[in-house]
Amino acid sequence: MTKYKWTQNTGLKIIAFVFAVVLWILAVNIDDPVSNVTIRNVPVVVVNDEVVTNKGKTYQILDGIQSVNVTVYGKRSVVSKLDSSNLVVSIDLTKMEVNTFLVPVDVSLQGLSEQEKTAITEFETDPKNLQVKIEDRIKKDFPILVSTTGTAKDGYVVGTMTSNPEKVSISGPESQVNIIARVVARVDVSKLTKDSVETAELRLYDGNGNVMDESMLSNNLGDEGVSVNVQMLRSKDVKLDFEVSDTLAEGYICTGWSFEPERIQVCGTKEALSGLTEIEIPSDVIALEGADSKQDMTVDISPYLPEGVRLVDDSTNNVLLTVTIEEIGVRTIELPVESIRINNLVDNLKVNFEENEVLELRFTGTQEELDKLDIRNAVSIDLNGYTKEGIYEVEVHIEEAESAVRLLDKPKLHVVLTEKRDE
Repeated sequence: MTKYKWTQNTGLKIIAFVFAVVLWILAVNIDDPVSNVTIRNVPVVVVNDEVVTNKGKTYQILDGIQSVNVTVYGKRSVVSKLDSSNLVVSIDLTKMEVNTFLVPVDVSLQGLSEQEKTAITEFETDPKNLQVKIEDRIKKDFPILVSTTGTAKDGYVVGTMTSNPEKVSISGPESQVNIIARVVARVDVSKLTKDSVETAELRLYDGNGNVMDESMLSNNLGDEGVSVNVQMLRSKDVKLDFEVSDTLAEGYICTGWSFEPERIQVCGTKEALSGLTEIEIPSDVIALEGADSKQDMTVDISPYLPEGVRLVDDSTNNVLLTVTIEEIGVRTIELPVESIRINNLVDNLKVNFEENEVLELRFTGTQEELDKLDIRNAVSIDLNGYTKEGIYEVEVHIEEAESAVRLLDKPKLHVVLTEKRDE
C-alpha cells in the first residue's frame, strides 16, 4: 500500500496546487514589489548655461553625447509604464567641476501623479557625468560662394550667379568657426529657363570638403536666409574656321590643315547668339613664318569669341591645330592654243591667235600633286563683251582641281577677232 501513497487523492492535490498559485499571485499584486526598467536614449537638456554664455564663451558636450540611458527603480506597477516622455534628463552648468569640467546628470519626473512619483525610489544614468568643453565664442565673416544642383534643360546654360547677401557672419565655438573653409549657397537650376531669384540652401564645409554640423553655430541671415540671382543663357553649337598665313619658308607650301574639335558649344543671350554660325580665327594667330615641316600647335580660341558669347565649358578653349607643310616644286606645261576652250564668242566673229602656237603655264605645288596634274579641257578664255573686230589681250582661265597646286602666273593671250566672210 505504501507505493500508492502519492497517487491517492489526486484531485485534492491538484486543487491545493492551483489554490497556492492563486494565493501567490494575489500576494505579489498586493505587495507590489520593487522592480526596475531601463529607458534608453533619453535626450539631455542643458540648464543654467548663462553662467558660461554671459562671459562671452560657449560650450559643448564632449564626444557628441546628446542622450543617456536611465534605469528607474520603484514599484513595478509604476515603473513598468514609464517611457522617455516621463523623464527629464538635464545637466546644470552651475554644478560643473572647475578642474575636470564634469557635470552630474540629473533626472526628474513629469506626467505622473504625486502618488506615482512617490513609488519611484531611485535613478541610475549611464553615463553618470558628462564632460563639457568651454571655449571662447567668436564671430567671423565669410564670402558666400554659389554652386548648383540639378542639370539645366537642353539648350540652356547657367550664366552669372550672385548671392544675396554676398557674405555672412557666423558665430560659435572658436574651434568650430576656425575650421570653416568655405560657405556655399546651393541652388537648384533643373527647372529654370529664364533669369530668376532662387532661395538657396546654405552649407558650411571644412578644409577636407566635409559638410559641417551647424548645431553649435549661428549666423546673421535671420528668417530671410540667402537667395541667388541666376542668369540663364542659351547654348549653341558652332563651327571653327582657321585662316592660315602664307609666310612659310621659301620653297615650301601649306597643303592643308585640320583641327580638333571642329565645333564647339558656346552660350550667350538670345541676341548675342543670333546669326552666329562660326568662330573665325585670324591668320596672324597661326605662327608659321619660316616653317618647313608639319606644325602641331595649341590655339586658345577664347579671345576670338564675339562680345557677349562664352564657352559652355571653359576647359574647351584650347584647340589642337595641325598644319601640313611640304616642299614645293614647279612644273611647266605647254598647251597648244588650239586646245583652249573659247566661251561666249559672238556668231559673226571668228578667232585667231596672234603669233602664238603654244601657251606656257607654270604651276607650283607638291611634287606628288604636280606629277598627276592634268589640265586638259581645263583652260579657257571668255570673250563675253568682245563684239567687234580687233586684237585683244585676254586673260586665260585655269580650272584648278587640286588645292595643293596653284598657277604661278596669270597668263594672257593676244586674240585676233575678225568678221566671218562668205567664201
